[in-house]
Amino acid sequence: MNFGIIVKVLGSLLIIEGICMVLPFAVSILYGEHDWLAFLICIVLNTVVGYLMYHFGNSSIWFKSRNTSNDNVKHYDDKNNKKSVIKIKDALAIVSFGWILVCLFGCLPFMISGSIPYFTDAFFEMVSGFTTTGATILNDLEVIPHGVLFWRSFSHWIGGMGILVFTVALLPALGVGSFQLYKAESPGPITEKLVPKIKDTVKVLYVTYIIMTVAEIILLIIGKMPLFDSVVHTFGTVGTGGLSIKNISIAAYNSTYINLVIAVFMLLASTNFSLYYALCKRRWKEVLKDQELRFHYGIILVSVILIALNINAKIFPNIWKSLEHAFFQVSSIISTTGYTSVDFDQWPTFSKLILFFLMFIGGCAGSTAGGMKAVRIVILAKLVNREIQKVIHPRAVMPVKLGDRALSTDTLLSISSFVFLYILTFILGTLVLALEDISFPSAASASIAMLSNVGPGFEFVGPMRNYSEFSAFSKWIMSLLMLLGRLELFTIIALLNQKLWKDEM
Repeated sequence: MNFGIIVKVLGSLLIIEGICMVLPFAVSILYGEHDWLAFLICIVLNTVVGYLMYHFGNSSIWFKSRNTSNDNVKHYDDKNNKKSVIKIKDALAIVSFGWILVCLFGCLPFMISGSIPYFTDAFFEMVSGFTTTGATILNDLEVIPHGVLFWRSFSHWIGGMGILVFTVALLPALGVGSFQLYKAESPGPITEKLVPKIKDTVKVLYVTYIIMTVAEIILLIIGKMPLFDSVVHTFGTVGTGGLSIKNISIAAYNSTYINLVIAVFMLLASTNFSLYYALCKRRWKEVLKDQELRFHYGIILVSVILIALNINAKIFPNIWKSLEHAFFQVSSIISTTGYTSVDFDQWPTFSKLILFFLMFIGGCAGSTAGGMKAVRIVILAKLVNREIQKVIHPRAVMPVKLGDRALSTDTLLSISSFVFLYILTFILGTLVLALEDISFPSAASASIAMLSNVGPGFEFVGPMRNYSEFSAFSKWIMSLLMLLGRLELFTIIALLNQKLWKDEM
């Protein structure tokens, strides 16, 4: 493991985070609120610590010690301008420690400003922001300074695409180049480059991300949502985060137009971003034949119809209002955003069960959404169907295909293992949270809401409540679940594997 490169990239991450804090600092100055000093302190702290780590990782001491090993890895040398190679072990360490580090430093403005004085609460809130979960411990959002509100929402936008994916674009300038970091950071079981150079792939993704962001802000302003509200809610939408600046979320605006705009963009954000690139290249058939996309929008359509029929007359006076709120909440849950247009905890059990199952599925691979990802469900269904067919035709050779591509045994095993591990983690999370002596729906929905990065659950953690009443122990467990979900389990678990560290020793 190349500790020099790891420390160097982590230092770069802190510098980038410090630069990102300039925006909430400016917002605080603009509104004349006291939290500007907290952001100024943190900007300086991030920059100094980041620079020291970058310099320390780039020092010859680290690289000389590593050059004595048999890694056969090229190391960076400022004088000779050589490029280092990030191996998979380095990528796992950078991604895991990187997310923890940016959350640790990112929560400091909350504490220094006094908005969230306790470390456990501040860390939980920041993890919720960067992992795009959208769970909060704040009881009254509308008294929090604008700079702090902006930072927690902006963390969605940063974390949605992945601050580490952004860092990949800067690696050549740091003298580091590798596809491994991109693979370790990007969500989904199948990670491919859109264009030959990884840096150009990241550029394509971010251009798409920025276009979506600007478009939604404009449309929300047209709908008479205030500028500040439009910006922060757009961050939460395209990043599929869901932290609102209103105590009752999007329901506070009581606008059908705003509901529809946000719902549409939540779905766009939950769609594989590579398909937008394919559309730009006019590869229409490729998009229309995409099995994950068809499954994703198919299950959305069925869920909206079933819920609308179930809540019609019981909750809303007409079918149009039922369709509006069913569409919004299905979009919010399956995209793992977590915004609410109504208190869906008051809906019939049938509707809540549909939303509960959608929390597991989540969005598409290659999107900003969380959950198990639709493509894994599609592949798992194909695998189950194959096993059933093999009972009938034991000698038949039946490869599992995704489109025209036959999937390898390793890919199928990886997906099966992931789903098993995901459900096991959900069960363990539910058991631990049940120690709070809350109801089963509360514990189960809180566990999957954290693991799938959804945010709200049912009953004790319903859409009109928050996570402030949980013990410090449970908040740390939920923070871990959020990180595990965002990094798709294997990244952190692989890092905890003893064999990885024994090999290094």
